[in-house]
Amino acid sequence: MSLSETPAPLERGAGPDDPTAALAEPTRKVTARWVTGLVLVNVGINAAFFGPINVFIGQQAISIDEPSKEAILSLATACGAAVSLVANPLFGALSDRTTSRLGRRSPWVLAGAVLATAALLAMSGATTVALMVLFWSLVQLGANAAYAAITAAVPDRVPVPQRGKVGGLAAMGQTLGILTGAVFGAVVSGNFVVGYWLCAAALMLSVLPYLFHRNDPVLPKGALNRFKLLAFLRGFWISPRLYPDFAWAWLTRFLVNVGNQLTIVYLLFFLRDILKHEDPAAGVLVLTGIYAVMVMITAVVAGPWSDRAGKRKPFVIGSSAIIAMAGMIMAFFPVWPGALAGAAVLGIGFGAYLAVDFALLTQVLPQAVDRGKDMGVINVANSLPQVVAPFLAFMAVTHWGGYRSLFLTAAVIGLLGAVFVVKIKGVR
Repeated sequence: MSLSETPAPLERGAGPDDPTAALAEPTRKVTARWVTGLVLVNVGINAAFFGPINVFIGQQAISIDEPSKEAILSLATACGAAVSLVANPLFGALSDRTTSRLGRRSPWVLAGAVLATAALLAMSGATTVALMVLFWSLVQLGANAAYAAITAAVPDRVPVPQRGKVGGLAAMGQTLGILTGAVFGAVVSGNFVVGYWLCAAALMLSVLPYLFHRNDPVLPKGALNRFKLLAFLRGFWISPRLYPDFAWAWLTRFLVNVGNQLTIVYLLFFLRDILKHEDPAAGVLVLTGIYAVMVMITAVVAGPWSDRAGKRKPFVIGSSAIIAMAGMIMAFFPVWPGALAGAAVLGIGFGAYLAVDFALLTQVLPQAVDRGKDMGVINVANSLPQVVAPFLAFMAVTHWGGYRSLFLTAAVIGLLGAVFVVKIKGVR
């Protein structure tokens, strides 16, 4: 199950200067400054992801071949997401074994941000579908390296009673990143080249506060047994039989994220072709703004609420059902007021979901030595929907009845995610 054999038992709650601190279960609360750095990294990574996904890749596809814009968008986003499926658990696993003087996670945050920034700048000049796909895949490679590391830093440093609150603030950072990408899309008025440059700048600047106050304990050389390729590769399989709670948590997160992605993947085209919005990019900004406000409110409320209640599952079930309601609204009210209502409901549900489900996931990790790899495997449930959803969206819009079929599919899949949460037994 692990990347190496289990090391000697560790003292729980070791301080950051203790040689076992990199692997100990945290008990000391993290500072506001550390959390701020964590939030800002999430802002930059999500601006780099969703500015292109929601606006710039679509605009670039139109400039290359407008009649094939849906197919180009689906191809680019699916290929990039396929890269992330491998990159996230791989870099998480590599960070588990990193013995740099900067700590285990920080080197990957820095290297990933540099690669993704360079790829965004290169993508701004892409004039063919092949180059779009190549550079977007490199963006995903770098950004997922950074994301795997920063995600693993939470169970490394944050004690369980504080994880709902920190998860809510991280969700707020993700949402601010999505909103930042939408703002860039509206501000540049269709100039996707400038948009990519803005996303690149936001990503690179966002990681600096965390790197200057990383609180990332160093893993001593020799703390883990010697690297063995077969054991490393075998470690990516986490047995559902041995760890059923982890498996059910992964499945529910995957389903909810598929439903969420289906709701937003063709949002630009939905506004342009169905609602006939006079400025689709501005419409995306308005909807994203409403969504973002609701996510931030519910994330920072639901996360600490679940900490105080000592419960996660009721919050995750309820928020998953609310997310499904957003798809129903978009399906049966395909007008601008319906889109506004759908965005608000989606934000209410997804904010609570992001905060509390993240805390739940950190509580079902198999073992401390593999936190980065295991969180990377969990993050596949965030990335794989970006492969599945564009294909389902393309089929729904072009072959299964159009946008109503698309949004109904999103609602049904989201409801399945709510149902399967009850299978998790080790967390209340």
